[in-house]
Amino acid sequence: MTGNSQSVEIVEVAPRDGFQSIDKPLPTEEKIAIIEALLSAGVKRMELGSFVSPKAIPQMADMADIAAHFQDRDGVRLSVLVPNAKGAELALKNRYSELVFVFSVSEAHNQNNVRQSVEQSLAQLRAVVATMAHDANFRLRVDLATSFDCPFTDTVPLDDVRRAFAKAIEIAPEAEFALCDTTGRADPLTVKARFEAVMADAPTATSWAFHGHDTFGMGVANALFAYQAGVRVMEGAAAGLGGCPFAPGATGNTATEDLYFAFQQGGIDTGLDLEKLLVAADRIAALPGGKTGGHLRIVPRKRAYT
Repeated sequence: MTGNSQSVEIVEVAPRDGFQSIDKPLPTEEKIAIIEALLSAGVKRMELGSFVSPKAIPQMADMADIAAHFQDRDGVRLSVLVPNAKGAELALKNRYSELVFVFSVSEAHNQNNVRQSVEQSLAQLRAVVATMAHDANFRLRVDLATSFDCPFTDTVPLDDVRRAFAKAIEIAPEAEFALCDTTGRADPLTVKARFEAVMADAPTATSWAFHGHDTFGMGVANALFAYQAGVRVMEGAAAGLGGCPFAPGATGNTATEDLYFAFQQGGIDTGLDLEKLLVAADRIAALPGGKTGGHLRIVPRKRAYT
């Protein structure tokens, strides 16, 4: 993994996957300030939040205000997560046409997460595509949650992942797809092998992403092995903020700054400014009620920058 001509996109998910893990509502102004700090650090792709029922995730109740603040930002791709067609309609109403649709490979987790069967979620995906089809700027990523492990049923069979992907790409052939290690239990060799297997079922033009958690300390290694499989989009959360409220035992997302260090040290450009990224990470780490992690943030800064 050497050569400066190589690069990887890191999608920042702290404002969505990270913030939703905090029970007490955060001030909208604080969320906006953190997002601005992340953009200042060179983040070019970010999930701003999700259009979901505030009863399910109260932290996202101010999503419309946040979306309005960050409209029409040049040079960055700001997406919002939606679990159904209603969420897509809200995103469209708020002038967002880059969506992340999530469903779980595991029936048990999908029921716990969105209160639907996998087939019902796939029907919602079809409705989302239909809702947004008239928008020339429409971009979609489909997240296959629990692509490796389920908190309720343990290891998810590869065949289940392949079947779920086959159904999803039939509905959304132009989408980017992400395999998600929702619980953080995946290991690097399995990540590489699973991506290679599922990617073999896809058209060569399909773009792939990896979403990981660092529950077992494998977050960075898993991302590196996903890269070896051909994945060029990685998700991380500054300061390792996160922990899925619908996946008991899962800790935070892989820290963006740790992903930066691993890829940059290997000669793979991320486009991020580490000094500014760590400033944003420190601010996130100070949030009350947040579960943070990562390693680079606690290294003496002189060592981190050299």
